[in-house]
Amino acid sequence: MTLPPKPRVAIIGAGIGGAGLAWQLGKRADVTLIEAESQPGYHTTGRSAAFYAETYGGPLVQPLTTASLPFFETPPDGFSAVPLLAPRGGLHIATAGQRAEVDALAAEFAGSGVEMTRPDAAFLERLAPQLRDEWRAGTLWEPGCRDIDVAALHQGYLAGARRSGATQMCDAEAGTISRDSDGWRIGTRAGEVRADILVNAAGAWADGIAALAGATPLGLTPLRRTMVVLDVDPAPSPDQPVVIAVDGSFYFKPDAGRLWVSPHDETPSPPCDAQPEELDVAIAIDRFVQATHYRVRRVERSWAGLRTFAPDRLPVIGFDRAVPGLFWCAGQGGFGIQTAPAASRLAAAVLLGEGHGLPGIDAAVFSPMRFG
Repeated sequence: MTLPPKPRVAIIGAGIGGAGLAWQLGKRADVTLIEAESQPGYHTTGRSAAFYAETYGGPLVQPLTTASLPFFETPPDGFSAVPLLAPRGGLHIATAGQRAEVDALAAEFAGSGVEMTRPDAAFLERLAPQLRDEWRAGTLWEPGCRDIDVAALHQGYLAGARRSGATQMCDAEAGTISRDSDGWRIGTRAGEVRADILVNAAGAWADGIAALAGATPLGLTPLRRTMVVLDVDPAPSPDQPVVIAVDGSFYFKPDAGRLWVSPHDETPSPPCDAQPEELDVAIAIDRFVQATHYRVRRVERSWAGLRTFAPDRLPVIGFDRAVPGLFWCAGQGGFGIQTAPAASRLAAAVLLGEGHGLPGIDAAVFSPMRFG
């Protein structure tokens, strides 16, 4: 489709995907950011575990994660008053029966540039002194793992988009979407928005927005993920790494003198304000105590969020295969934060028909056309 010099772009969803794209478009487009909730990032973005791990999401997602690192390390002047990253490190652990999975993980990223080493016993004891012996049988150390200040990243995108002239509408759930000779008409609780391009960045609601726009849903699946904050004895060291079970059964990381623990659950859910289930909280605690010598004193809080995946578990970035002017920015799963700088740059370039300048990244891998 032929775009005007400064196209009108309506983005439904002001989480990290929509906010990052709005920031990247800057003054090259007339952007309206439409958010159904009273505040942006209420759902998945605001409930992230907030760490950067190049191995997370697999080898096809890794290039987006790695390409995002320069932005995280050196954001543009004025983007954030605080650093976006802090050192953390990641320790992948396995039992004796899971050594093959550790070897497979190492092989999967061999030659990718992701640094991974096999820690010796002394180094492992310094990294995770409370880890039970049975979980020390196979380990990999990923020193490049970092903590991400998700709030600073998200707010940097939103504030920068506003400075570039973007309009942000909250409490503006889209109820009707149609097209006429002047482009898209999006009817929301806060009024109507007109646009040349409609961006579907609605997270768990993305397939519903697609149907409302007359497109075929892609089979995106929201999956519930639980996080539990534990007060433990002894208190964790603040520089302890994130510890990740190679079989995907749990992970935990320190935060403000407590431990965040997740059972790494992936329970299919309708789009909703996800809440933790008692059973998932119990499973998280049980797996944690079976793997460590920590004593749990109390559960301080818990929450749940929805991580939405395409059928192949890769992001969906690009124009719809059948509906002109409908652009997908969805399916970020659990890696939407750590890939946000590169993914939003890629999305803006594809939307505007420009080269994205990201070495090693093929836009076709993430295009909705792959589902044709």
